[in-house]
This record gives sequence, C-alpha cells and structure tokens, in this order.
Amino acid sequence: MKWISSSRRDFLKRGAWAAAGLPWLAGQAQDLVQMPFENGERVMAKYPQKRPLIQLTSRPPQLETPFSVFNESLLTPNDAFFVRYHLTNSPPPQAKLQPDVFRLTVKGNVTTPLTLSVEELRTRFENVETVAVLQCSGNSRGFFQPRIAGGQLGHGAMGCARWRGVRLADVLRAAGLEPTARQVVFNGLDTPFLPATPDFVKALEVDLALQPELLLAFEMNGEPLPWLNGFPLRLVVPGYYGTYWLKQLSEITVVDAEYKGFWMSTGYRIPDDPCAAIAPGTTPKRTVPIHRMNVRSFITSLTDGAEVRVGTPVLLRGIAFDDGQGIREVLVSVDGGRRWEAASLGRSVGNYAFREWTLPWDPPKGGRYTLMARATNRLGQSQPLEPLWNPAGYMRNCVEPVAVNAV
Repeated sequence: MKWISSSRRDFLKRGAWAAAGLPWLAGQAQDLVQMPFENGERVMAKYPQKRPLIQLTSRPPQLETPFSVFNESLLTPNDAFFVRYHLTNSPPPQAKLQPDVFRLTVKGNVTTPLTLSVEELRTRFENVETVAVLQCSGNSRGFFQPRIAGGQLGHGAMGCARWRGVRLADVLRAAGLEPTARQVVFNGLDTPFLPATPDFVKALEVDLALQPELLLAFEMNGEPLPWLNGFPLRLVVPGYYGTYWLKQLSEITVVDAEYKGFWMSTGYRIPDDPCAAIAPGTTPKRTVPIHRMNVRSFITSLTDGAEVRVGTPVLLRGIAFDDGQGIREVLVSVDGGRRWEAASLGRSVGNYAFREWTLPWDPPKGGRYTLMARATNRLGQSQPLEPLWNPAGYMRNCVEPVAVNAV
C-alpha cells in the first residue's frame, strides 16, 4: 500500500463524501493510498470512534484496516477494526440503539417468546468471553485474477478481538425451542433505502445455533461494541465468515423450514466443491451457502518492496488462523518456495484467534528475496500455493508472497 500526493486530495477534503446525505457518516478524508492491485486508489477516512481507515464506500460504510495494524498485536484495536455493512441505511441511527429503546426479540417456534434489553441479557444469563477472528468473506478480493465484481478489498477486511456476551444457546433454551425447530433466523436494525432491496437476514441450523461458542456479544476488547461494529449487540459465530455475524441484532426467529431469503438462497454462496473453486470464467453446477473459514497465514513484519540489510538479522513475523481447529505449524520460505523451515508458534490465546509465528532470518547476500508463509491446522488442512478462483471472490487463502530487497 502506497501513500499518494495528489491534487485530488483537496477535492476529497472539501466534502465529496458528505454527498451521501449522512453528514454524521461522511468520513473526514485524510490522505489517499494505493492498494497493490489495479484501480486500487482509496481515501483514508476518519469516522466516529475510528482512526483513519481505508474507505471502500461511504454509504453504506465499508472500511478496511491498514495491514500494518496486524503487526502491532494479536488483538485488533477497536478503533482500527474493519467495517462492513450491506444496506444503505447503515448503521442505524443512535436513537434506536439507546438502552431505554433497544430490545432483542426471540420469537417463532418457541414456547416462551422473549423481549430483552441488553442489560437484561447481561444480568439474566452467564457472561462469557471468546477470542475470535472476524473475517469478511470477500477479504482479499482485489487480488483475484481474472478480476471479480464486488468490493475490491485488500487483506484488511479481518480482525481478531476478545468478544464478551452471553451464549446464544442459553437464550434459545430460555425461549424453549419447539420440536419442529429447524433453523434460527437473525435480523438487525439496518434497513435498505429502496423497498425492493432485500433486507439483510441470515440463518443458521439449530444444531449450530446451540453450540456454546456462539455469542450475543455486547463488548469488544473490554469495551462496549463500537457503533460501526454492531453496538449495542451483535452475533458472534467463531470459525465462520463474517456474513453471519449480524450487527445491531434485534430479532431472532426460530423457524421450522429452510429459510429462503436472498442472502441465503442467492447471496453468499460458493461452488459445492471441496475447495469452493472452479475454473476462472466458468459457472458452478451447484452452490451452497458459504460456511466455515479456511486456513490462512500472512507475513506482517515486512511488506512488498521493503529493504533489509545483509548481515543484519531480521525477525520475520506473521499471523495464522483457521476455523477453530487450531494451527499446528507454519512453514516459511525465503527463496520463493524451494525450501521451507518451521517457524516458532507464539502462545495460543484461543483456537479461533490469530496465532503469532516468528522465524529469525539473516539474508546471506544482496538481491531480491521472495518470502512465503504457509500454515497447516490440526486436521492437516493447509493453503494452496496458487490462488483458487470462484465467481464471487470469496475465501481466498493461498500463500501470499512478499518480495523484499537485501542491500
């Protein structure tokens, strides 16, 4: 990612983003950056409760974390955490989210429908914590070749946080599931601008919804959820892509049939194939809803084009994660994949979290080096050396090379 000095910056700072009609979400433009792919010029914008982030769109807000943040700590700071909304009227106005107004309803195929404030959730049910990675399904879409329609994201549509809330299972059991219950449907307070636009509603199988790691979260890294990350309540589904992590969660409906809404039956679907991939430019024969995350790793301590000194030891560092099986090893290559060496894994803060890895390296001579990291989890699942393709640009998890120069 490169910083840009451009006359366009002055234009942006004069309020182009305010044209969206939401002055409280206009985002104050700071600088321009160049993402490492075609048409990758972006504005750095400052939003409420956020440091300057990479802005993809302003209405709805889509903000990407600068990749350098992931070298700072395993937990992604709240003010640097990425933002992804789908509907124009997002996030909901703060007036709808105040404690005396906001309520979560639980209804449908239950014996005891519930209406709960966040405080009632907090005091009525056991409070629990989990550290988990939240990753957008389209993270890294900008690198796909051939190019794919949709948000052209770099690697920053992900983050790792300590989430605190109550178990979804405890709330569902308090409501009492009917024997016919099949799926649990989730809706938030964000709304479309046009009536014809499908509301953003997602569904999970009952068996998954009753797993103890799923939370109704009201805190993130020890603080109330930021407004742009779901305040006052969001669904946390560790190990699954972010499409299921609904923000401003206000309605849970238990149903006795498969939910057929747009964002389950048409949107967020992948090829029904073990690798969720097909030949570029082709159409899958069958699709299924996107589900668990696959294995990923990144080098965070060096970026493309960085310079290192011959004879000066360098500590290579990065992160790895998967869907909760746990990272078994990370192999690192400094010669473009010809030879690999096992990195040291840092302390685990949870199977769903980022796992740090490190490897000392002393460049033996000057020249260009291609660094690569490849993670494997406890099931033996790993990363492909070459990118896999699908028509929505989801689930990229190939090895991501970093080229550096030794001088």
